[in-house]
Amino acid sequence: MVLDTTLDLESFAAVVRGRERVTLADAARARLARARSLVERIIAGQEAVYGINTGFGKFATVRVDQAQLTQLQHNLIVSHAVGVGAPLPTEVVRGIMLLRAQSLALGHSGVRVTVVERLLELLNAGAHPVIPEGGSVGASGDLAPLAHLALALIGLGEIEHEGRVQPAAEVLRALGHEPLTLAAKEGLALINGTQLMGSLLALSVLDARLLLKTANLAAAMTVEAMRGSHRPFRDDLVRLRPHPGALSVAAEVRAHLRGSQIAPSHAHCGRVQDAYSLRAVPQIHGASADVLAHAERVLATEFASVTDNPLLLPETGEVVSGGNFHGQPLALTADALAVAVAELASVSERRCEQLLNPALSGLPAFLTPEGGLNSGLMIAQYTAAALVSENKVLAHPASVDSIPTSANQEDHVSMGAHAARKLRTVLENAFTVLTIELLCAAQALEFQPLEPGAGVQAARARIREVAPPLLGDRYFRPELERLRERVRSGALLKGLSFTEEGDAREGGEPTLPPESATQSQH
Repeated sequence: MVLDTTLDLESFAAVVRGRERVTLADAARARLARARSLVERIIAGQEAVYGINTGFGKFATVRVDQAQLTQLQHNLIVSHAVGVGAPLPTEVVRGIMLLRAQSLALGHSGVRVTVVERLLELLNAGAHPVIPEGGSVGASGDLAPLAHLALALIGLGEIEHEGRVQPAAEVLRALGHEPLTLAAKEGLALINGTQLMGSLLALSVLDARLLLKTANLAAAMTVEAMRGSHRPFRDDLVRLRPHPGALSVAAEVRAHLRGSQIAPSHAHCGRVQDAYSLRAVPQIHGASADVLAHAERVLATEFASVTDNPLLLPETGEVVSGGNFHGQPLALTADALAVAVAELASVSERRCEQLLNPALSGLPAFLTPEGGLNSGLMIAQYTAAALVSENKVLAHPASVDSIPTSANQEDHVSMGAHAARKLRTVLENAFTVLTIELLCAAQALEFQPLEPGAGVQAARARIREVAPPLLGDRYFRPELERLRERVRSGALLKGLSFTEEGDAREGGEPTLPPESATQSQH
């Protein structure tokens, strides 16, 4: 990938998760050189300019002598590298490195080309600075975490490389690099930014895309296992309230249900309506889909943004202090997405209850033969309920909190890093809850003599590869974990069609006529 002015989620994923190499565009080099020349002119002059020849935060009024500007940048990094907690996962660090390089390469931060090149060299070499997860309030950027990123560039701290955590200086030496000596403005440019929040949110958006598609498939499986109506997913019905998310969810569910023998079999049954967790899937899942779409739009803007301070305007020769580093856009988005993801897990757990409760499903209690002797999937639902409850706590917005910092100079902060970090936990819990629903739905289908829709059939076959039918009680947690891995990796969905142009089965063409018009409205 060539780093220039634009970056999308697919390119982000290719670099961060696919280890694609990154090079710096010539146009980016020219922008960097132009902005750096403005910094050099300011250094040579007499004017005090924040971030270049002054102190930081509350010390903004303290002028620093030209001979001490390099020491000023070094001091800034070592004093700010006070993050705490467990190291961030490698993919999060890779995302931070890529996004920081992208923002600097836009040419309004005043760093030398060599700084961006060094970030990309380490990224391409798989040399990842060790960055503790805690310490950002998400206002003047992710200061403490990004200071640990910069710390590695100057040969301090630690770097993870080839599976080992080593002193940064040793890794740099092994790669043929000397530690950087940061020049004026460069330390501040490296740590003022939203890249921890941005990396976490971008990874979460990628995972939430997978989660949503998994939720739509799980819902289709439960509809079939419950002999639910397909009519609530009709396009003409959903278009009477045409939220984009609802339309796309309904289309996906219809694709999975095509070819069903179950739907026509209850054309004249006495049930009037299905529970909301089945009937309102387009509206419930669709609302989460719309929040996800908003998050993608926010990230598209963020990926094209300069987020440090002060910013250089080479066209006019100005250096302007502003608030581009403030994490509020990402904080609110991460909080909203956490709620949307938590809802996908919440409604999934309710569908589990529909499947396991004989009064609701008409199926054996807890989907086991010889109930009493066997408990079946009873406690799987307990686990889902526990995770849904935990998500409710985690869905409380972090962005409504603010604790002033820097002697009240930074008097409103976003807590966006907290919002983005807990979103990751909500997502992992939701993947587990949906895995439990898929396991329950596959077991419930064992009691249905007719064939479900093609997408449901394909998914059931994949589930059965790692989790055989439950004929009696056994220790099935390892099966649940194997299934969760298939869900989490996307292997369960791979190759399935999510559009009505083709059958949801792998290959093949749709053959089923529409559901009978004389079917009960249940």
